[in-house]
Amino acid sequence: MKVSRIDAKKAVETIVRYLESSEGELREGLVDTSERVLNSWDEIYSGYSQNAKNVLESTFNAEGYDGIVLLKNIEYNSTCEHHLQPFTGKAHVAYIPVDRIVGISKLARLVDLHTRRLQNQERITKGIADDLEEVLSPLGCAVIIEGSHGCMTCRGVKKQNAIMTTSAMRGVFFDNSEARSELMLLIQGN
Repeated sequence: MKVSRIDAKKAVETIVRYLESSEGELREGLVDTSERVLNSWDEIYSGYSQNAKNVLESTFNAEGYDGIVLLKNIEYNSTCEHHLQPFTGKAHVAYIPVDRIVGISKLARLVDLHTRRLQNQERITKGIADDLEEVLSPLGCAVIIEGSHGCMTCRGVKKQNAIMTTSAMRGVFFDNSEARSELMLLIQGN
């Protein structure tokens, strides 16, 4: 069932009233909060309106290049699907082309596509790797994501410095320890 914007706006206002314990008129600062929240959600959750084939559709001839292509330290913001808390971090995305390469901004956009949804970090990691495999058919691809989760830092166990790391290694990065070691050296390098 598709929810209308009017219904969504009413739902946000209900939540605001719940938080404020407000039965009467909303105070001035909260009057337009519902609309502002929906506008921010349109941006924050824009990944739902995108698909990987469109993001990665523009490829180029690899011209025989057969080394690692790595875009590291891609900042991201996402929202935990379990607690609706933010989590942030960086992603490292790599592949070894066979015939085609993709512009580097497309790798960052692919990360955004997956992180701008209600998510868990494991699904983001797997989804990016799946899309790279499906669209580029590389010799191998790897995705490593590090994240600091609001559900761990501001509630619950309250561990401020805990970083969760997930990885997906496919093809040569899974099968060949030397390729995996080279990738890790590239990620750790300055």
